[in-house]
Amino acid sequence: MTKIAIFGSAFNPPSLGHKSVIQSLSHFDKVLLVPSISHAWGKSMLDYSIRCQLVDMFIDDLAQSNVERSDIEEHLCQPNSSVTTFAVLEALEQRYPDAELTFVLGPDNLFSFEKFYNAQQIVERWSLLACPEKVKVRSTTIRYSLSQGLNVDHLTTVSVAKHLVAHKLY
Repeated sequence: MTKIAIFGSAFNPPSLGHKSVIQSLSHFDKVLLVPSISHAWGKSMLDYSIRCQLVDMFIDDLAQSNVERSDIEEHLCQPNSSVTTFAVLEALEQRYPDAELTFVLGPDNLFSFEKFYNAQQIVERWSLLACPEKVKVRSTTIRYSLSQGLNVDHLTTVSVAKHLVAHKLY
């Protein structure tokens, strides 16, 4: 049975913290990075298509053959509503009916997991893996550093850092 890890995040932008989580998922056959198209808790983010470009560059920089970006939220998004983790997992279960799905979340989301839509059903239907970042770099730090004109090469991957600076995204 194929084992798939689902790692959802705003990826606003992808960071070395994200990379450290992904590297700890190397035992999965596939790791799906799922950029949030509309955040359930109203988080302000760069446009979805720009974040998807950043995630694609990030994945190229990682050079890990089991990692890919999922477009599942594009198919689930409805105007003026957020896409829930429950909806994502249900849709991915249909897309990969013979796979074992594991939802990966960081410690910050683990402590607020009861706020997730249908949290109890998620726990009952799918595996959960709380995976702390081994490198403590947050997207917030990257955004702040860019807003102050500081170098971000040590906070994200090479291609992402260059793109963020070249296009003045934050």
